[in-house]
Amino acid sequence: MLTSQEQLKYSRQIMMNKIGEQGQTALRNAKVLIVGVGGLGNPASLYLAAAGVGTLYIADGDTIELSNLPRQIQFNEQDINQNKADTAAQKLTEQFPDSEIEAIDDMLDQELCDYYLPQVDLVLDCSDNIKTRYLINQACVSHKVPLVVGAATGFDGQQLVIDPREAHSACYHCLFPATEKAPANNCQTLGILGPVLAIVAGMQALQAIKLLTGNNAQLNQLNLFDGFSNQWQQFNIKKQENCSVCGGKTE
Repeated sequence: MLTSQEQLKYSRQIMMNKIGEQGQTALRNAKVLIVGVGGLGNPASLYLAAAGVGTLYIADGDTIELSNLPRQIQFNEQDINQNKADTAAQKLTEQFPDSEIEAIDDMLDQELCDYYLPQVDLVLDCSDNIKTRYLINQACVSHKVPLVVGAATGFDGQQLVIDPREAHSACYHCLFPATEKAPANNCQTLGILGPVLAIVAGMQALQAIKLLTGNNAQLNQLNLFDGFSNQWQQFNIKKQENCSVCGGKTE
């Protein structure tokens, strides 16, 4: 049961029919891994901690640079050259004492995936490189852990929910097979605006909260955001039966 303090603090969420006290308790008991504490991981971790998620593992081996500050909103100039995960964990712990925050101050690899994924209920992919995306996707499929993917460059963003617990759910490899030319552009080559990242990260946090509280999150739907025209578009995707990651067959 929630304490009286928790009932007051999260009252605006609890009064929602699709959340309620049961959903808020589920958030308190949830464990989420956020991979990448950059432009997406910064706001996503803030929103999940603020919503009352009980445990956040945040993974990033990078250090903070001056060019990060316009979009990585937890950091300031005094944090430059510090590890992103350690710094974010400290700030989140100070701001949200109800949540347990654990920093993983290294780049996620197979060994770390195999250690942490059995412990968590959900993964947010807030990374900025395709190699990490493939690794996380493979690990989540193997461990049957839901995955919320986000990406953004320039004025554009994308978001996708993958749930390996559902037999019909496509994975990231279905959409961008490793044998084909996968999207390799990132903010270092195309630039990025902070508010675009905030919108995509907010969508990731929303989808995560829905999944954690037992609500429906749209599977097999790629959400594309055009920040220049202020439009969202949705595209249906299909699970590929010959996918080497989730299709049960080898290529």
